Amino acid sequence: MSRYVLRVASLAAALGLWQLLTSLKVNLWLRFSQFPTVTDVARAFADRVSGGDYWTDLTDSLTRILTGFALAAVLGVATGVLVARSRLAEDLLGPVLEVLRPIPAIALVPVAILLFPSNEQGIVFITCTAAFFPVMVSTRHAVRALTPVWEEAVRTMGGGRWRILGSVVLPGALPGIFGGLSVGIGVSWICVISAEMISGQYGVGYRTWQDYTIVNYPGVFVGMVTIGVLGWITSTAVELLGRWLTRWLPRTSYVPGGRPRTAVPAVVAAPVAVQADGESQQQSDAQQQGRGDTGQEARDEHFV
Repeated sequence: MSRYVLRVASLAAALGLWQLLTSLKVNLWLRFSQFPTVTDVARAFADRVSGGDYWTDLTDSLTRILTGFALAAVLGVATGVLVARSRLAEDLLGPVLEVLRPIPAIALVPVAILLFPSNEQGIVFITCTAAFFPVMVSTRHAVRALTPVWEEAVRTMGGGRWRILGSVVLPGALPGIFGGLSVGIGVSWICVISAEMISGQYGVGYRTWQDYTIVNYPGVFVGMVTIGVLGWITSTAVELLGRWLTRWLPRTSYVPGGRPRTAVPAVVAAPVAVQADGESQQQSDAQQQGRGDTGQEARDEHFV
């Protein structure tokens, strides 16, 4: 509970600092006199929520994000596994992917306009491209980092390629895959908002840009807050899904004010005890052997 109170307090402190700087119109190096106050943004947000356009924009942006992200998740995981497991696929697809990966997804807006018959499909394409490369790269590295002992164990028990894929590759790479998915959902929000600003009709990004063109700065901040909250909710959902699917992994329990500690299985104590008993037995045997050697030397000296 104290952690949640601290988080709420930090958010309240940030909002209070924002209200203080904008209400006093502080102009030092940063100019806060042009910024709307927190109360102005709150009033604009209340007016926007009461209308129907806000919810239409919200629905359109979420539909574009979820569609593009779902396509990127499927294609990114499949491509990452294929490139990591096949040398032929790496030779054929690797150079093309590495050339396309540094290109910003927002730079593909003209390409999307030329390729797709509607702006809606072009925005989904940009969103999918933005999330595809983080997912693909994370999956590729996660699959390559798997220890080969697991695969050899499955082969020893008669498992084939599909068995190895379902029992070793995908479960072992899940933490890395969800790391890429968490990054990809954030990049998707950045690119979908930019695409909506350039070529969209409706959507949070489109509405934010329209507010900027008519110098409605409280409306601009309403769009920014909406984007931030939606991005936080979707990334949290991806993280929770990843934790649920990888619940079989050992996790570190957080200890406030101390070091993280992990639960040590009780089975580990048995080998340690056995090892300790073995070492004690070896030491006692060595001592007995030393006493025996000393007694033998004394008897030899007596005979001499």
